[in-house]
Amino acid sequence: MKWQFKKIQQALLKKPCAIEDYPFGPDAAVFKVMGKMFALVAWRDDILRITLKCDPEEAQDLRALFEAVKPGYHMNKDHWNTVTLDGSMEKAQVLSMIDSSYALVTRGLKKADREKLKAACS
Repeated sequence: MKWQFKKIQQALLKKPCAIEDYPFGPDAAVFKVMGKMFALVAWRDDILRITLKCDPEEAQDLRALFEAVKPGYHMNKDHWNTVTLDGSMEKAQVLSMIDSSYALVTRGLKKADREKLKAACS
């Protein structure tokens, strides 16, 4: 399935307390939870790309398995992957990667922020 921005946007904004921001201009949507980025969606020439946080070992495995997965563009290459949403990956795999990114970011929040997240967005 080739992704459209609206579909990926909906999937990202379904995450508890997720917000959308455009700090880098109109061609790159940043999705955050409690002020921390868990996804960046960029497009150029009608090609969507999503950058997601990832466990370093898993990041390497995903890059080996999928041609569409590359080291995070302009990000820490150990902890971020950029996925070209060209339809070459199953929707479920992309959604799983989004879930993992969100979970990694929320686990890394300060305890007080995790409590605020739980109270505000559960």
